[in-house]
Parts: sequence; structure tokens; C-alpha cells
Amino acid sequence: MASQPLTFLFLLLLTASVLESSTSFEPNIRLPTTATIVPRSDIDDDLYCASWQLAVETSNAGSWAAIPSRCVPFVRDYMTGQRYASDCEVVANYSLAYASTVKIASDGKDAWVFDVDETLLTNLPYYRDHGFGSEIFNESCWDEWVAEAKAPAIPSSLKLYNGLKQMRFKIFVLTGRSEHQRNDTRKNLELAGYTGWEGLILRGASDGGTPATIFKSERRSVLVNEGYRIHGNSGDQWSDLLGFAVAKRSFKLPNPMYYIA
Repeated sequence: MASQPLTFLFLLLLTASVLESSTSFEPNIRLPTTATIVPRSDIDDDLYCASWQLAVETSNAGSWAAIPSRCVPFVRDYMTGQRYASDCEVVANYSLAYASTVKIASDGKDAWVFDVDETLLTNLPYYRDHGFGSEIFNESCWDEWVAEAKAPAIPSSLKLYNGLKQMRFKIFVLTGRSEHQRNDTRKNLELAGYTGWEGLILRGASDGGTPATIFKSERRSVLVNEGYRIHGNSGDQWSDLLGFAVAKRSFKLPNPMYYIA
């Protein structure tokens, strides 16, 4: 019976505590709010944009429509400076190193697949006039640029292309450009120094609306069904490389200017 006063006192204190907390409730676990998130403006632009580019190149960023406005100077400097050329050259060197390990058969069925834009050709002159990817894609302006057939070769890609020809790989150029751009694309490739491909594959009328990954997978599947062994595939987009009928080795070139699903 002596414990009853202590029990009553404990209940009284507990009730008072609950009543007090109901007027000023502070949860022990707090969800993030805009007030606790560090604003992006507090992060150095070069640091942020370098991390953003890594997220883009690894596809961690997912689908995106345009580069952040604060990253335009970063992307401009990257694309026009030595680092982009160096990154492309490293990709080409690894590609050649792998290609040299392939035992080429006598049946002419050892193949390598290339994308065109930002893989064989660089459209940097076009993107200089269009914000280095900060502007939403304009199909009419793009078609006018393609018709000029003035995109230069990426030097390291041209070196890779010619090296593969000397190794007797059959080269297929597989692009998301439309069939009506075939003549302009062929002209541009030849003017840039690319010749002797086995096939130039573009989107036909029936391919409209087909996601790039599916379109390119289907075209690679046709090659596989024809008996070709696709040892290598070079592209600047993951949609160039993933899907089905994939190459034994895929090589991704850098491209922080645009994304194709």
C-alpha cells in the first residue's frame, strides 16, 4: 500500500508531460525539408557540374532534356578543350586493344557496329550555336545542319575505324538518323574520311516512334541472324549499346550535351 502515492505521483507527472507536449510537439525523427537541403548555389559550379556529368555518363541521371543552365560554361569548356578529345582517345585505344585480341575468321562475319553522331562525327559546330545542349532539341534546325554534311570526324574515332578495317572487321554504321537523310549522311561520312563500311543502317518510315534502344537492338538482331558476330559496338548513348543482340564488348564515348532514350 505504501507504493500507491508514488504511483499516483508518476501518473500525474506523465499526464502533465503529455499535455505540455501536445502544445509544442517536436518529433524525434525529422524528414528533410527545403530548409535543411543545401541549395545548389552553395556548391561550386565546376564541382557540381563535374558530378552532374558523371551522373549523366553513367546513366544515373536517367532521362533528361537539357543540361542545367549553370553547367553551360562547364560543358562548353569540356567539349572545346583537351579533355573531351583525350577522353575519346582513351575509349578508342581501349577499343583497339580489345579488337587486337579477336581472332578474325575467314568467313567475313566478324563485325563492329558504330553510331554516327558524337561517335564517328562530332556536331560541335552545331551545338556551339545551340547552347551546347542547354536548348531544347529543334528538329528543323537539326535537319538543316545534317543537310549541310559538314560535321567533322572525331579524330580518335577515325583512327579506330581505319584500324578495325585493317584488322578485317566488317563495319556497320547504325544511326538513329532518318532514311531520307541517307545521302547527306553518306556524303558527310565520306567527306570526314569514313569509307568502306559493310552497311549503313538508318531509321525507316516504319521505325518512327520506336525507342532508340529497341530500334538498334532489332537491327543488330538482323545482323546476328545473318551470321555476323558483333564483337564491338561504339556509341555515345546507352541506347546505342544496351538492349538485346548486344556486342561482346561495348564502348561508350562521352556526351554531356544530350540524351536519347
